[in-house]
Amino acid sequence: MTVAAPAIERRTPTQEALCNGLLALLPGGAVLTDPEDLRPFECDALAVYRRLPLVVVLPETIAQVQAIMRLCHELQVPVVARGAGTGLSGGALPLRDGVLLSLAKFTRILHIDAPNALATVQPGVRNLAISEAAAAHGMYYAPDPSSQIACTIGGNVAENSGGVHCLKYGLTVHNILMLKVVTMEGELLSIGAETLDAPGYDLLALLTGSEGMLGIIVEVTVKLLARPQRAQVILAAFDDVVKAGEAVGAIIAAGIIPAGLEMMDKLAIQAAEDFVHAGYPRDAAAILLCELDGSNAEVSEYIVAVRHLLTHNGATEVRTAVDEAERQLFWKGRKSAFPAVGRISPDYYCMDGTIPRHRLPQVLRQISLWSGEYGLAVANVFHAGDGNLHPLILFDANRPGELARTEEFGRRILQLCVEVGGTITGEHGVGMEKIDQMCIQFQSGELAQFHALKAAFDPDGLLNPGKAVPTLHRCAEFGAMHVHHGQLSHPELERF
Repeated sequence: MTVAAPAIERRTPTQEALCNGLLALLPGGAVLTDPEDLRPFECDALAVYRRLPLVVVLPETIAQVQAIMRLCHELQVPVVARGAGTGLSGGALPLRDGVLLSLAKFTRILHIDAPNALATVQPGVRNLAISEAAAAHGMYYAPDPSSQIACTIGGNVAENSGGVHCLKYGLTVHNILMLKVVTMEGELLSIGAETLDAPGYDLLALLTGSEGMLGIIVEVTVKLLARPQRAQVILAAFDDVVKAGEAVGAIIAAGIIPAGLEMMDKLAIQAAEDFVHAGYPRDAAAILLCELDGSNAEVSEYIVAVRHLLTHNGATEVRTAVDEAERQLFWKGRKSAFPAVGRISPDYYCMDGTIPRHRLPQVLRQISLWSGEYGLAVANVFHAGDGNLHPLILFDANRPGELARTEEFGRRILQLCVEVGGTITGEHGVGMEKIDQMCIQFQSGELAQFHALKAAFDPDGLLNPGKAVPTLHRCAEFGAMHVHHGQLSHPELERF
């Protein structure tokens, strides 16, 4: 069942001073305090965790953001930044005694510099809108999360989002040049430069993926790429998920780096096909979507090589998209997989972990075994080329105990990712969801360094507190709890 917030209680003098101060800084419609107005901001896309904030603010200018932050710093009130709310780890979950700062009004594309292949945009600009604006110049923005029609570039930076084309073109961190960030004290910083490198410490990489814990992103300069001469997708069907996983390794081992290399298993295939009618083979145990792009000659050469590798590794059917419309349809099915699964289950829990590619068959086998053990179906949809798994655990929160069982299943998947040499997240971030698993991923010395970095930017711990990086005390309790229940020998993971 969802964790809902109680009604807002009587405000303290500090909270009254905060609300009055915000009303003095912003138009009345930009400060929300009524519970019904706050309700749309109570969670992100990890909707099992909900909490009403004390107040929501919707500034329109950088100066307003600075003023809000100065006021909150003066009153020592915590702040949680929010983009489109499409995050899947609870990173934008508000605080009952804090400010939820929405960047929904920062939606302007400020400048497209085609000669220098860059665009400067506000953080509330949708990911897809950047490519749409750049299309007139024959250019596009490469990272393309499945939620790109709705997710914002500010949120992408905060989570270091990827997408189906991150295998060849990289994550958000590889595709941005400069950020403007407002600190907790209200200072405006420019991080990076409109060049490929800038002197000093690489704070641009540090801010990317920092989950709103170090500053409020108010402007982003991204790299643009020229549209390739040709892009073509190969769809390969397999009668066994493990064979599909082995084919992924064979393609990469051959020295071929596709623009995208995605896998879906049978449950995901059927859900997507019913929803989008993408032309997927419904009887396949798994499909791979492999996109090759570049010059006409390059693509022709690679298509021949990849088709041979797929057939050699057990593909029962190999199809090449006949035109651009079919290519887009193949990708529409993949990018619609999450909502498609939502049509066949009351609830689903979207996991996000990354593993070395060669461990893919082993991990898929184990997830299948656990699916039977827990009696919970799993639809596997993931970026196979870079080992970023997205198992979707199907459940019904209205059934007593099923959410808890689902969360336990999810924790075991993340622990497995770490054990085989991977990590607990690939692009969704840690947020609230995986904060305990950070205790497995990192040693106490590493966590101490994370806290030192946090303190350098936000010494009072007011920016998105309680997210992403656990305290050492929490990790000690987490380890003791798992030893007590016999699930885990901390710090070593249980073997499977």
